[in-house]
Parts: sequence; structure tokens; C-alpha cells
Amino acid sequence: MTVRVLLVDDQQLVRAGLRMLCDSADDLEVVGEAGNGAGGVRLADRLRPDVVLMDLRMPGMDGIRCTETILAANPAARVLVLTTFDDDEHLYPALAAGACGFLVKDASPAELLDGIRRAAAGQRPFSPDVLGRVVDSAVTARTATPPPVPLPALTRRETEVLHLVSLGMSNAEIAAALHLGITTVKTHVAGLLSKTGAVNRVRLALLARGHSPDTPSS
Repeated sequence: MTVRVLLVDDQQLVRAGLRMLCDSADDLEVVGEAGNGAGGVRLADRLRPDVVLMDLRMPGMDGIRCTETILAANPAARVLVLTTFDDDEHLYPALAAGACGFLVKDASPAELLDGIRRAAAGQRPFSPDVLGRVVDSAVTARTATPPPVPLPALTRRETEVLHLVSLGMSNAEIAAALHLGITTVKTHVAGLLSKTGAVNRVRLALLARGHSPDTPSS
């Protein structure tokens, strides 16, 4: 299946680079480009892309408002934000607006392509550093609250997978680190979501950072 991608960024050189990268992949197709938020909303409504690569800082309608408007009209769209390390004041509101993930603009081409595919597949791709900041911020905000209930008993392998999820690693990266098949990793992640009651991968990472799991069984 070809993933239809819309680029929304006010820098023409950035859009050109993203288009070249997406064009290098047989399973991705750039269906449109917008140089501002208002244009992004119009193209998203007309083209109905699978994934919108969204810049945050744009003149006029910024990426946060653009994300909110696109998703209000098309909840099935996946908005993947491309951000920089100093964008925290925009990052969290964009998450609240419905962005499915955040990648830094200096991510490698392979990481960016993987992020687009993961977004299209319904996952929540985050660059490790960005996810670490989101998780650390959430954990810090909870320090004044009573200690959380410990995680359920996990196997040693589940504990290993959970730790790597908390570092922001993708299923492919976890599989390589633990010498497992990707299908096996997906099964472990699904099991962890079920056991913990976490609604998504980000919440699972938050639980891993903010809770102390029971001693794993063999």
C-alpha cells in the first residue's frame, strides 16, 4: 500500500529535501506541499493524505492550529510533527491538538522514513530525545502525587522490552538490540499494553519511567 504524504513547512528547501527523501521510497508518495498552515488545511481537506508532515513554527496559522483544524475535519489523518530541540513550548500543545508523533529535523533519512510508515500504521513515532523529554516532564509533574501502583509482574523479556520502549526505540530497533524477530517484539509490546492498561506506546513509556516494575520472573 502506498502512503500518501502531505508536506507542510514554510521553508522551501526543507520541503524539497523531504520530497526527495519520500520519492526515494517506493511505498511513499508526496501528494502535495504547503508553505503555511492555511494552505496545509486546504490541501489536507482536498487531498485527504494518510500522513501530514507538519512544521510547528510558521507565520500566520502555526502548526498547532493547523494540526487541530486538519484533524477536526479528518480525524483519520495522521499528523507527524517535525520539530527542533527548542520547540517544547509548541511540542506539548501540538500533542494536545492530536499530533501522533514528533521527529527532530536532524533525524536520519532512515529514521524519518520509518517514522512516516509507523505513523501511517497507527503507531506514535517519537525521536528518542523528544520522547525522553516528554516522559521526563510528565514524571517530574507527578512527583508531588502519591507513589503510583507498581506494574504487574513481568517476565524478564517483557522487562527488557519495556525498558527499551521507555528509551523511545522502535520495534525494529528493539528487535535488533534483543536479537528477536519484529513480530515477537510486537507481541511483547501488545502484551505489555494489555497487562498495564496503557492506551498507547507513549503511555507505556511513561509507566516505565514513573513506576517500578515487580521483579521479573524467569
